[in-house]
Amino acid sequence: MKSIGVLMTCPMHKYLEQQLETHFNLFKLWHCNSSITEFLKTHQGNTIRAVVGNTEIGADVELIASLPSLEIVASYSVGLDKIDLRKCEEKGIRVANTPDVLTDDVADLAIGLILGVLRGICASDAYVRIGKWKDADFGLATKFSGKSVGIVGLGRIGTAIAKRAEAFGCSISYFSRSQKPFANYKFYSNIIDLATSCQILIVACALTEETRHIINREVIDALGPKGILINIGRGAHVDETELVSALLEGRLGGAGLDVYENEPDVPEELLGLGNVVLQPHVGSDTVETSDAMADLVISNLKAHFSKKSLLTPVI
Repeated sequence: MKSIGVLMTCPMHKYLEQQLETHFNLFKLWHCNSSITEFLKTHQGNTIRAVVGNTEIGADVELIASLPSLEIVASYSVGLDKIDLRKCEEKGIRVANTPDVLTDDVADLAIGLILGVLRGICASDAYVRIGKWKDADFGLATKFSGKSVGIVGLGRIGTAIAKRAEAFGCSISYFSRSQKPFANYKFYSNIIDLATSCQILIVACALTEETRHIINREVIDALGPKGILINIGRGAHVDETELVSALLEGRLGGAGLDVYENEPDVPEELLGLGNVVLQPHVGSDTVETSDAMADLVISNLKAHFSKKSLLTPVI
């Protein structure tokens, strides 16, 4: 398989890059000093048969059109919003992602964000570091155990979050396109009703045109001044302008965010807020999970080029 051309769209996990170089003829798009079109002409784009992308750069219409020999897009992520699935299906291009292996890490971080916001972990850490504890106690935080938790999207990750929150004695409810037969949690067919009923709202759904800005002013106001918003989905799930306004005006109690609308840019207003915990899109970024995701990308590519079934097919 060493002769098979694989295009990596941007820097990802070093182990993944090493494995791709070991097994395939790897091209790195970020080494391009000109336009993508010129880069692909220079590097014989017609020999590239696979693309490896992620949540930053996947495979859009332009890239797909530039690769006449493209057979498969293997995403180093579970999210598919940076891949033009319609164009891939139209051209018979296979698509695979990396579900399951990152579920636990993302769910763990969601709980960490909740605790970070409610217990003021980051703010109290800073309080100790700058010496304020010598002058006065930090003050009271808010309890997590027993809170009502609403989850937007009860897929693999949403379900894993629900199980973790249950261990804290939390009541669980959810909003989804349809009621899940396997879940014993309260189902809401209207996200406003979900936000009204819970104290902590967690966004864990896929990003689609229907879920873009699903967390808007109305949802935020329904969650209310004591409510906490946690987003470990995609930045575009939340109307960031409305979120910032609600936090500054006290219409929302706090937020824990791993994702943003215009990454890596984060609204300046959020940086000084003690009731907000910010992470740089690291939901699945542990050594163990990153290695497992890389292995799954390689396995899907090998399976495709050996004319075997994909391990985690999307198309």
